[in-house]
Amino acid sequence: MIDADIFAKDQKYYLPVFDRYKIVLDHGDGPYVYDINGKKYLDFLAGIAVNVLGHNYPPLVMAIRNQAGKMIHCSNLYYTQPQVEAASRLSHLSKMNKVFFGNSGAEANEGAIKLARKYAHMTDKDKSLIICANHSFHGRTIATLTATGQPKYHQGFGPLPDGFVHVDYNNISQLETIINDKTCAVMLEAIQGEGGIHVPDKDYLQKVRALCNKYNVLLIFDEIQCGMGRTGTFFAFEQFGIKADIVTLAKGLAGGVPIGAFITNDKIARAFHPGDHGTTFGGNPLACAAANVVLDAMENGGLMENAANMGKYLIERLQTLKEKYPSLIKQVRGKGLMVGAELNKPGKKIVDECLEKNVIINCTAGNVLRFVPPLIIKKQHIDSLILVLDKVLAEHV
Repeated sequence: MIDADIFAKDQKYYLPVFDRYKIVLDHGDGPYVYDINGKKYLDFLAGIAVNVLGHNYPPLVMAIRNQAGKMIHCSNLYYTQPQVEAASRLSHLSKMNKVFFGNSGAEANEGAIKLARKYAHMTDKDKSLIICANHSFHGRTIATLTATGQPKYHQGFGPLPDGFVHVDYNNISQLETIINDKTCAVMLEAIQGEGGIHVPDKDYLQKVRALCNKYNVLLIFDEIQCGMGRTGTFFAFEQFGIKADIVTLAKGLAGGVPIGAFITNDKIARAFHPGDHGTTFGGNPLACAAANVVLDAMENGGLMENAANMGKYLIERLQTLKEKYPSLIKQVRGKGLMVGAELNKPGKKIVDECLEKNVIINCTAGNVLRFVPPLIIKKQHIDSLILVLDKVLAEHV
């Protein structure tokens, strides 16, 4: 089947909720992907921070193949070894006690919201307000898009659930005016992703933690994009010297196999009883077998160290482009391999032109070029990216 046939078939049968690029990807290898015509692309998007091990990582492929030959799915009414191992590994890496596996980031955040409300209602049924941040992104289900602090995602889906309010990210004074003893939770991304790669001041998150302690409020960190070693530590919030009460993960957790998780401590976990939460497919043996490979690589494969080192190098190289094109690049920011370059103009055309030159990046928040490559990336891959980006930017001066 040729490209045009695939485009036409997609347009005819698939719900039009994605603004797709006109390439048909077929397979990958390490930090590269190939389309059905054999054209090779350097992948600095990694399925939007999902393919942390790159593409076609042999141990991951083998684990999926072996598990598929044994059992893909069984009900959560029964135990499976892959799920128990994945929960144990995740508990060890997170230094937290209890794990629940779902199928996606939105599901993980839904579960975290439910757990926070149930925990708060044990002592005060009116303690239900959840404070989120403007420019945040937490998912596209009704509850998680309500938590998302971007009105464009709310339009046409009202009435939205009550009990969510938003404050400016990195603005502690706004939070101080709203938080009180009826607040259930504060829900934040440690580093905002879809909102434009916003890194908070270190003392901001420390002050948020202190306020939550003062009012007996749970602090939920959405680490769906910034977690899984992407910033150089397993969780991004660890870099700010604080702890979470509930943390959510997805994206890179199984290297591309759909999975999500929320993690908490024993005290908060006791709020849930059989029947309070559940899932049919979440934590199935196939997804957990894949997650175990990724979690093993996190512990033993040097991925976090590489993310920290390559992230510094990527930011340094992007800074040289900022100095070269000050009229185009306003700011370079990020941690580890979660980096954004804010432009003084819309970024879509630059993304399109990079794609024409065989490099995949994307643009978020309208004008922020986003770089979230596989955590196996090396200097030569970053140099190739910069070479292409330099050529593209030169045409926009």
